[in-house]
Amino acid sequence: MLKYVAPSTVEEAVTILASASGAAKVLAGGTDLLVQMKSGRVAPEMIVDIKKISGISGIREVDGAFIIGAATPGAVIGECEALQKAWPGVVEGANLIGSTQVQGRASLAGNLCNASPAADSVPAMIAARTTCVIAGANGRREVPVESIPTGPGRTSLKPDEFIVEFHLPKRPPRSADAYLRFIPRTEMDIAVVGAGVNVSLDAGGICTDARVVLGAVAPTAILVPEAATALIGRKLDEMALAALDQAARRACKPIDDKRGTIEYRTKVAGVMARRAASVAFERAGAR
Repeated sequence: MLKYVAPSTVEEAVTILASASGAAKVLAGGTDLLVQMKSGRVAPEMIVDIKKISGISGIREVDGAFIIGAATPGAVIGECEALQKAWPGVVEGANLIGSTQVQGRASLAGNLCNASPAADSVPAMIAARTTCVIAGANGRREVPVESIPTGPGRTSLKPDEFIVEFHLPKRPPRSADAYLRFIPRTEMDIAVVGAGVNVSLDAGGICTDARVVLGAVAPTAILVPEAATALIGRKLDEMALAALDQAARRACKPIDDKRGTIEYRTKVAGVMARRAASVAFERAGAR
């Protein structure tokens, strides 16, 4: 029989997870988990609902940095003007998860821990150097977001661990990010390719720092240092865009499926990287 528990503290949740005798699943928003349970893809013996834990939902700004609770719904993220101004690409990725109704529940932690290669919030979070705080039987640890997914449906979290919150760093001057994806339909579809780009510019518009991340073209979202190198030290001219395009294509390790072939996904990765970089540069230059 499925057991449901709703702890009120992080410590209580960790104790419950650590003492679980069978498969236990953490419930943050549930927009993936409940669908998987109904379809029979997963059959946990225990559901640990973390939404009643104080501070697990909500957004705080501390000295220009942001702390986002693990169970914060996408709708709340989209309505936070300060976060939207500082990290528009992160908000863009979060707000592409599902429909308006789904946004009332879907969370960054759920999207990350579902470990889909096509997760929309993940490339933008990685590009932003987002870290997450993980609670477990051995205490708390803070790790980069990119260290969580290890493959489709798999994460590096131990059975007694769950994500408590996400940390977004303070923005340097003249910096901005963007997230774009390509989907077959106009909305509510799974990304064929996603691209998150985060850049910083000097007073002359030359890129001094960059992070380029691709989604849906490998078993996990991938950080592409060669694509960042194509941008750093340059203005965003055609030479830089061409180098970025080629670096993005070389990094791809996609599969053939009903949404696109390997060849198609590889080509689109270069296109989406170029477009996301153009948006990020334009935003950074306006600051």
